[in-house]
Amino acid sequence: MTIRFRAASVAPLVLLCGLSVAAAGCGRYSISSLKAAKAFKDANQYYQAKEYKKAADRYEDVVQNQSALQQSPGFTIAYFFLANSYDQLYKPAKNGDPQNDAYIQKAIEDYRKAADNITDLKWKKSSLEYLAAAYGPDKLNDPGKAEPVYKEIIQLEPNEPANYMAIAQLYEDAGRYEEAEAALQKAKEVKQNDPSVYTALAAFYNRQGDFDKTIDALTQAANLAPNNPEGWHLIATYYWDKARKDFRLSDAQKKDFILKGIAMDDKALSLNPNYLEAMTYKNILLRMQANTEKDPKVQKDLLNQADQLRNKVLEAQKRKATGKG
Repeated sequence: MTIRFRAASVAPLVLLCGLSVAAAGCGRYSISSLKAAKAFKDANQYYQAKEYKKAADRYEDVVQNQSALQQSPGFTIAYFFLANSYDQLYKPAKNGDPQNDAYIQKAIEDYRKAADNITDLKWKKSSLEYLAAAYGPDKLNDPGKAEPVYKEIIQLEPNEPANYMAIAQLYEDAGRYEEAEAALQKAKEVKQNDPSVYTALAAFYNRQGDFDKTIDALTQAANLAPNNPEGWHLIATYYWDKARKDFRLSDAQKKDFILKGIAMDDKALSLNPNYLEAMTYKNILLRMQANTEKDPKVQKDLLNQADQLRNKVLEAQKRKATGKG
């Protein structure tokens, strides 16, 4: 499960889209507002040029202009960009360097101000997500401070399953497995028809070594979209992984999982006969099954089936590479 908010991975798109939106909402009717607008424009240009220190200096000019903030609340978005400028200046590899550490602390301070002062729901949530990411394992690695931020996000948007999935990851990373499961169950409760919630729950159970619950959750996900071959193929990949990695399995158990995996890919291929991923995995599973058989004729038949699937995949890939498929 990779639901934890990782702000840096979405920053360029989110921030660049937001610059024009933020500028458009700011008033320019008083002297203070005109000064704030000029500072904001300069800061945005520096930000887009990745000159984050200069951007931070100009965003500081905006947020320190309290008159403009009162007259034109749209300027409060500058708190977010100010925080992110400092966040961009921070380098995790330089932890312990006083100036570097000051950058992340300043980012945290201004993300907090952004969350407290911005009224727009999207930007308020983004501020909290970036604040949580600052406390995440890639930066300060302080789950104790991240947890209340995640809870704020949930309060802000209680019907969004991704919020519960994010805090579940936090709990799991901290070894708080019962709380992680409870958070994932809550995600399922708020959006029972979302397959991604069930696949996240399945991945959690799989990491906990509970394969029965893993398959049950995956099956529930597939049944929510029964005509989508991807859900059935996903189950096949879990059977393949279990049969391949779990050396505690008896020969009979291993073969049972292989056959179940093949059955799931057969179901996927019945919905989409040209589903290359399902063909690829069925090819592998057939070869694994051949290794469990004692009868040479059965082995040969299984390997022939696998070869046919492999060749079909290779031909499809060749056509695609040459622009003919």
